Amino acid sequence: MPEGDTIFRAARTLNLALAGRVVTRFDSVFPALTRVDTDAPLAGRTVDRVWAQGKHLLIGFSGGLILRTHMRMNGSWHVYRPGERWQRPGADMRIVIETDAFVAVAFQVPVAEFLTETALPRSRTLNTLGPDLLDDAFDEADALRRLRDRHDVPLGEALLDQRAIAGIGNVYKSETCFLAGVNPFTAVAALDDEQLRQVLTVARRLMVVNVRPGARGGIVTYRGLRPAGHSDPGAQHWVYGRRGRPCRRCGAPIRARKQGVDARTTYWCERCQGAQTKTVTNAD
Repeated sequence: MPEGDTIFRAARTLNLALAGRVVTRFDSVFPALTRVDTDAPLAGRTVDRVWAQGKHLLIGFSGGLILRTHMRMNGSWHVYRPGERWQRPGADMRIVIETDAFVAVAFQVPVAEFLTETALPRSRTLNTLGPDLLDDAFDEADALRRLRDRHDVPLGEALLDQRAIAGIGNVYKSETCFLAGVNPFTAVAALDDEQLRQVLTVARRLMVVNVRPGARGGIVTYRGLRPAGHSDPGAQHWVYGRRGRPCRRCGAPIRARKQGVDARTTYWCERCQGAQTKTVTNAD
């Protein structure tokens, strides 16, 4: 599933291409979207802006109409010049927004809906999201409180809960826990506020670096701190995807295990991150 930085970059690219331009054609395979287009045609409206909210991408049009899409596992937005050949099959097309200069195409996007500006604040999908790590106004105190609410939940699972913090996906989960020196299977309640703040700081730093203009494609978290004998200039990650390979810091084998109800694979170094710590309850 695309992580928050991928959606942020996609929104930034779409905003540069579409904002301020008049829609000349709108098409979609989703009947609910085409019904709205019939009642209040998109053609003739101006694209006001495109922005990301966690893993949701929103496109605002004049007249107060907003298109929300979610990529899930396989969705993506592409930008083309009019007449340019698409890089994906037409059968994968889900939405087309055309202007005089650019054509934005959503491929295999499974979730899409129109909202109004007045309905946006009431959208349960959006208003239950936790603080967005890529938001300039990121609220660390609120994020800390939301993590604390997940008392007995292992940290790795809590970080993927978009109601706690918006934007983190499986790669950032493993890389953040490693760089923060915390075992991802440790219950949130077993961590003090300083440790949780460090986790949030690391996650935010990693994601911000990956959305800077000029950042190379894909998530890159392995920078600096390369120990002697472990230098790998082309490396992207510290632990993610490296099951059984030596830890870049200590040389111990990287471990991997399914975690959470969705059985997402978590990677960690037991030597660098310590053993799992559970909370102690009255029932224990």
